[in-house]
Amino acid sequence: MNVGIIGSGGREHALCISLKKSQKIKNIYCFPGNAGTSFVAKNIKVDLTNFEELKKLIQKLGIDIIVVGPEKPLVDGIVDFLENNKIKVFGPNKIASQLEGSKIFTKNLCKKYKIPTANFGVFNNIDESFSFLKKCKFPIVVKADGLASGKGVYICENLESSKDAVTEIFDGKFGKAHEILIEEFLEGEEMSFFIISDGISYKKFGTAQDHKRVLEGDKGKNTGGMGAYSPSRLENETLDKKILEKIIKPTLKGLKNLKTEFVGFLYAGLIIVKGEPFLIEYNVRMGDPECQTILPRLKTDFFDIIDATINKKLGSINLEWFEEKSICIVLCSKGYPDKFQNNVEIKKLEKIKPKDNNYIFHAGTKLINSKIYSNGGRVLNFVIKSKNLQQSRDELISSINDLNWENGYFRKDIGFKIFE
Repeated sequence: MNVGIIGSGGREHALCISLKKSQKIKNIYCFPGNAGTSFVAKNIKVDLTNFEELKKLIQKLGIDIIVVGPEKPLVDGIVDFLENNKIKVFGPNKIASQLEGSKIFTKNLCKKYKIPTANFGVFNNIDESFSFLKKCKFPIVVKADGLASGKGVYICENLESSKDAVTEIFDGKFGKAHEILIEEFLEGEEMSFFIISDGISYKKFGTAQDHKRVLEGDKGKNTGGMGAYSPSRLENETLDKKILEKIIKPTLKGLKNLKTEFVGFLYAGLIIVKGEPFLIEYNVRMGDPECQTILPRLKTDFFDIIDATINKKLGSINLEWFEEKSICIVLCSKGYPDKFQNNVEIKKLEKIKPKDNNYIFHAGTKLINSKIYSNGGRVLNFVIKSKNLQQSRDELISSINDLNWENGYFRKDIGFKIFE
């Protein structure tokens, strides 16, 4: 089998590594991939917004299955386009992808199907938003409606900061904004909960805890993710059952009532308040960097799972997991999530030799004349799978310090709530 992966981040490198383990795969192609994927797959440069060009390349290369990593192509309808051209693809269609593509779509679904979530209001101009904010209790959460690479969420402590957030969104920081979401702040602990679905049945696909804030102690601006660990420390049988019954099942039912189905990974971003789950948001793909902590723990052949999902035979697959936990620290470019410098060489990377169960997943990197350069805000993901997360974190910090990349910074406290 020939498999193609769409995307260029740490998630896509992790997908490549997991698929590479399967004896059933002959070739892996990445569109466009990064420096890391070039060592395990063939990178193909392509404009991901040009579906027609992508289709021609897939057909020319004889690719049997396409796995879509990032959210934008999914929200733009790449699955529908490829399926209409008789190409097998793993991921949700355009309607189902609105779960991530529009926070307001998801909130309205929650309201209709009584899915527990924070109380909210939807506003379509600055004046209306400001009037509402004057009546709010703080902190409050302000969200851009569409895709914002994990950065369109503001937790505002006062009226002034909330007004700044509203203004930034309506001024187009995350693209043209027609509407904005303002919701109550829920006090609790976050949790990332994953399922995989073939449109007929679904299975739980692990949990993780992501650290989105840029500064240690979970402070500062939201990023795409500074690190993660898996499984979440909150995971237990009782909570799992509540999440599936109160959140996942009503969501899938709501999609069916819209005459569609969900195929692929569904990631529920939750906040747990006194043992009760509330939905913060949905992502319609594996999280990044959660994916980099979950996939190393998977024992079942990953290709078998993808293949069964596409062919609506997920019910026949038994998902098995290693007992070890995993932790990831993201090495970022200085200045991220604001302005940062690209094209900075990452020297000495080849001298860092990961042991068994250690991984370095590339994210924002590129290969030029056999040298690796930075090509994004989040650059490298250092991951260890082991029984002792605190010891693993110390090892990861040591590896990053050994690399000593002059343009990098990272959080040293990933997983701090477990160790406290």
